[in-house]
Amino acid sequence: MGCAHTLGAEAVKQAMETSEEFSDRVFLHNTADIEEYRLSAVRKGDVEGLKTFFKNIPAIRSGVMAQNGLRQAKNLLVVTATLVSRTAIRGGMDAEDALSLSDGYIQKCELMTIVEDVTNLNYRLVMDYAERMERLLYGGSSSKLVIDVNNYIRHHLSEPITVEGLAKFLGRGRCRLSTDFKKETGENLSEYILKQKVEEGKRFLRYTDKTVVDIAFFLGFSSQSHFSRTFKKYSGVTPNEYRNAKQ
Repeated sequence: MGCAHTLGAEAVKQAMETSEEFSDRVFLHNTADIEEYRLSAVRKGDVEGLKTFFKNIPAIRSGVMAQNGLRQAKNLLVVTATLVSRTAIRGGMDAEDALSLSDGYIQKCELMTIVEDVTNLNYRLVMDYAERMERLLYGGSSSKLVIDVNNYIRHHLSEPITVEGLAKFLGRGRCRLSTDFKKETGENLSEYILKQKVEEGKRFLRYTDKTVVDIAFFLGFSSQSHFSRTFKKYSGVTPNEYRNAKQ
């Protein structure tokens, strides 16, 4: 292996060690919901959601990881690179690609001398992974329909989502939309919508104290029993069983 690859491996190792050392302190100052949303958006390739997130996110302290401001920003980027690369791997990105990308950002970061440049690089890092996951999951421009459907679902999760409403929003006929979506994904659109709501329900069950009935109504289900039946259909367990197992 060449010198560059050796340096890359060392940078990845450094990222892993730095993440273990500092991540606890980071999470003490970043709320779990905010951090989970960012990582979840990367894993799902939710580029538009992340753009909105970064525009509206309040100022949050990242925890003291170094006495020097520049070193602090660099340490935070190392933690971000490590967590985001692991998330991308879990989402289906090739491990070598994900770690090499992380390595490149860390090495570039270490050459910087201005805090603002490191902060901007941190933003670019997160968006880069999200864009790559978007292409991986939805096929880039060739699957624009799937991207549009997913973006609509994500931004209307707290509402009852119908194929008719989705078709109207996208300017397509209901039957044509269902047929095209099935052709591209192999999935029934109505069932896909419910599956996405169940996945969001899992996030609430794992990372919040919301009751099952609150989650059900937040996700636009007509009742707790409707949500529970749907949840069990697509996950194999009830919401309470899922929460107990994950806790």
